[in-house]
Amino acid sequence: MPKGNTAVAERVDYVQVDLGGEYRLESAEHKIKLPINLPGDVHTALLEANKIPDPYFGTNEQDVMWVNKTPWSVERKFSVPPEIADGYLTLTLTEVDCIASILLNGKVIAKVDNQFVRHDIDVTGKVLAGENTLRIEFAVARDVAAKRAAAHPFPLPFTKNYQTNGLEGVHMNFIRKVACHAGWDWGICLMPTGVYGRIELRRTPLARTDSVQVEQKHTKGKCALTITTRVHAFAEGTVNLTHTIDGQMVGGSKKVMPGENVFTHRVTIDSPDLWWPAGHGAQPLYDMATNLDGEVTTCKLGLRKLEWVIEKDKIDHTFKCRVNGRDITMMGANWIPADAIPSRITPEVVRDLLESAVVANMNMIRIWGGGQYEPDYFYEICDELGILIWQDFMFSCMPYPSHPEFLESVRTEVTQQVRRLQHHACLALWCGDNEVIGSLTWYPETIADRDRYVANYDRLSALLASIVAEEDSRRFWPSSPSLGYMDYSDGWHSDTRGDMHYWDVWHSAKPFEAYRTVNPRFASEFGFQSFTSMNVIETFTKPEDRNPSSPVMEQHQRNDGGNARILETMCRYFRFPKGFEEMVFLSQVQQGLAIKTAIEYWRSTKPRCMGTLYWQINDTWPVHSWASLDYGGQWKPLHHMAKRFFNPVNLVAVPVQSSKTNSRGLPVEGALPDAVELKAINDTPAPVDVSVEVFAVNMAGKKRSVLKAKAKVTPNAAKPVGKLPLAKLADDEFLFMEWKDARGKLLGENDFFPRAHKYYDVPQAKIKAAWSSVDGKPTLTLSTDKPAFFVSAGTDLPGYFSDNGLTLLPGRDVALSFTSRKGEKATQKDLQKSLKIQHLSETF
Repeated sequence: MPKGNTAVAERVDYVQVDLGGEYRLESAEHKIKLPINLPGDVHTALLEANKIPDPYFGTNEQDVMWVNKTPWSVERKFSVPPEIADGYLTLTLTEVDCIASILLNGKVIAKVDNQFVRHDIDVTGKVLAGENTLRIEFAVARDVAAKRAAAHPFPLPFTKNYQTNGLEGVHMNFIRKVACHAGWDWGICLMPTGVYGRIELRRTPLARTDSVQVEQKHTKGKCALTITTRVHAFAEGTVNLTHTIDGQMVGGSKKVMPGENVFTHRVTIDSPDLWWPAGHGAQPLYDMATNLDGEVTTCKLGLRKLEWVIEKDKIDHTFKCRVNGRDITMMGANWIPADAIPSRITPEVVRDLLESAVVANMNMIRIWGGGQYEPDYFYEICDELGILIWQDFMFSCMPYPSHPEFLESVRTEVTQQVRRLQHHACLALWCGDNEVIGSLTWYPETIADRDRYVANYDRLSALLASIVAEEDSRRFWPSSPSLGYMDYSDGWHSDTRGDMHYWDVWHSAKPFEAYRTVNPRFASEFGFQSFTSMNVIETFTKPEDRNPSSPVMEQHQRNDGGNARILETMCRYFRFPKGFEEMVFLSQVQQGLAIKTAIEYWRSTKPRCMGTLYWQINDTWPVHSWASLDYGGQWKPLHHMAKRFFNPVNLVAVPVQSSKTNSRGLPVEGALPDAVELKAINDTPAPVDVSVEVFAVNMAGKKRSVLKAKAKVTPNAAKPVGKLPLAKLADDEFLFMEWKDARGKLLGENDFFPRAHKYYDVPQAKIKAAWSSVDGKPTLTLSTDKPAFFVSAGTDLPGYFSDNGLTLLPGRDVALSFTSRKGEKATQKDLQKSLKIQHLSETF
C-alpha cells in the first residue's frame, strides 16, 4: 500500500469491486442462518426461505412483526488480489437501513445510523490480499428510537399514523429511516432491515470522486454550465480531472491535498436544445462524463431555466412554476415509496408507475416527506419523461429533535442528497418537510407549549434552508403546506398564497362540492379514498373475508374509520350497491368523481391556481387508499379520469352557487345550482381555437343542443365560453359536452350532473363489445342502447384502455385501444378471456 503523505510515482488503475451478492443472514435469538441477497432486505430473504408468510395476505402483518424486533447480522467473504489490496481503498455503502456496525475482518470500521447517508469508509491498509470478511450487525431500530426518545429533555410525540389497527407505535422522529416503514394511514408496518443501493470496494490511484454538481445559467441563446467537483484525496499529489459534454472537454491536471478538494470548471453551450416538462416540448438530454484518473462518472443534463415565481399580486402572492420563460400549470400527484418491501422497488416497477403518470397528462410528482429520497434511476426516468419533481426532505407530520448530534447527521444527509440530485432537469423545488409545522397543532404536548416547539422546529428548518442556499440555486420552500418563509401560522386553510393541503372533504366528511369553496394558489395535497380493485382484493383475502367490515378488510384500511366513510359517502351520491363487487367498483367511481370535482374547478380559476397534485398516485402494498393506481400499477377509474381532467385543452362546467345553502354555505343536498358557467382551459404552449357544443341528454338517451360557442383560448388560460341556467333542464337531464379544434378534430368530452346520481332513474343499459385491431393494437368498440355511466372495461392483464369510466350514449360508439404494460404483449384473444365491463346501472 502507499506509504507516507504523498502519492507514489507509479499510477495504478481505478478499480471498482461489486460486493453485492449472496451473504449469510443470521439471528442468534431465533437460531436462523440462511442466504440473503444484497442489495436487499431481511423480509425478502425470510420469504424466500419460507420462514415467514406473505406479510400482505390477510392479517399476517402481526404474524411477521417479530422480524423487526430482532437484531440481525449479514456476512460474506470476498477475495481481493494483491494488486488491488495494495492501494487507496474506499468501502462505499449508499444506503444502510438503518442502525448498524460495519466490521471488516472482525474489526469495527464504522457505526452508521442514517439510512439517507452514503458512507464512504476509508479501508486503506485494512483489506487483506486474499480472503476478507465483511459483516454488518443491525440494531433493532425501534428500540434505539425508544431509548433516544426517553432520553430527550422534552417530549417529541410521534404521529398517530403509527398506531393504526392497534399498533404500538414507533418513535421514528428519533431515527433517520423511511418514516412510513413503521406504517401510515395507508401503510403496513414492517420496519424492514437491509442494505440497498451500491455496495462496493473502490480502489483509486490517489483520489475518489465524491460529487459532481452542475449549475445552469441561460442568457441570449446560450447556456453557461458551472461544474463543481468534489474530490477526496488520500495524499498530496496530482490528478487528472476532465469533463466532456457536447463535444467539448474541459479540465486537466490538478494538484490535490489530503481530504476534500473542490474544483470548478465552466462550459458554454451555444443554441442549446431546451428541455421541457411533458406536454410542453421535447426532453433532449446532453451526455456529460467526468473522468478522474479513470474513475468515470456520467450523467444526462436537460438544459432549461426553471423559476418559482412568488410575487405580490392583487390577491396576495402567486405560487407558480416558470420553465424557459413560460408559466406552466403543474398537474400531477403525490408519490410514496413503490413498495413496503424494499427489494421489490426496481427500475422496472418505478418506470411502469411513472409512465402511467405521463399517459394521464401529468407533468409533476411530489416526492412526499414521509418516504425516501428515490434512487438515481427514478430521477433519470423523470428527466427522460419530462416529469418535474417537488422534492420534500424526509421529515413528516411530527416534531423532530434539534440537538447538535441530530442536526449534524441531518446536515450530512441533506448536503449529500442535494449534491447527488441537483443536476437533474426534473428537480423543480426543495421543500423542507411535510406538515411538520402544521403538526404542532395536533399533539397535546405541542399545543401546551407552542413557543418551545416552534423554536425547536426553526432550528431544523433553518439548517435545511442554509444547506440548499449553499449547494443549489433552486428555491427552498419551508414546508408543505406553507404560507412562506418564517411564517409559522396555519397554512391549511388560507388559500391566497403558498401551497395548500385541503382535507376537509375526506377527514371532515364534507361533500364534494366543498372543493369549490376554496381557491388555492397551488393545491399540493387533497384526496379521497376507495377500496382497492376486486382482483387485488382477491390476492389478500379468502372469500369469507370479502365484506367491508371483516377483520382482513379493516386490516387493509389504515385510516381510522376509512371503510365506513367510503360507504357513508356512497349513500350521499349513489344508490347503495347490491353486492360486494359492485360496492368496490362504486367506491372507485366516487373517488374519481371527488377528485374530478376539485381539479376541474381549480383549473378553471387559473391563473389563480397554478398547480394541483392529488394524494396519491401509488400504493406500497394492497390496501384501501387514496391512490389512483392499485398496488402493482393497475389503473383505477380515478387514473382514467385524471387523464381526462388533466386534458391540456379542456372544457368544464362550473356551477353558479345555488341560492339554497346550509349554515356552512354549502348547497343543500338535492338542490340545483342556479346555472353553470362553461370554461375552456388551455394548458398548451400555443393558442387554441375551440368549437364547443353542449347537449341536454335525458335518461332515455334523447339529446338536444343547448349551447354552441367558438372561442380562441390563449396559452395558460381559462376562458368563459357560455352560461346555462339549469332551470331549463328537465329533472332527468344532464349535460354532455364536446369540444373540437379548428379542423373539427374531437379534443374531448365531458359531462355534468346538476344533482347526485342517486336522484336519476338510471336505465338498465345493454352494452355491446366488439374487438378489432387498429394500428396493431387490440381495440374494443363499445355501443349501448341507453345512456350508461362510468362505463369501465377491465382485464386481468397488465395494461390499460385508452379511456374508461366514461359516459356512453346511444349512437355514439367508443373505440378503446389497449396498451400493454410491464413489457407484456397482450393479444386480442388474451384480452377477450378476462374482459369485464362495469357501469353504474349494474351496481344496484
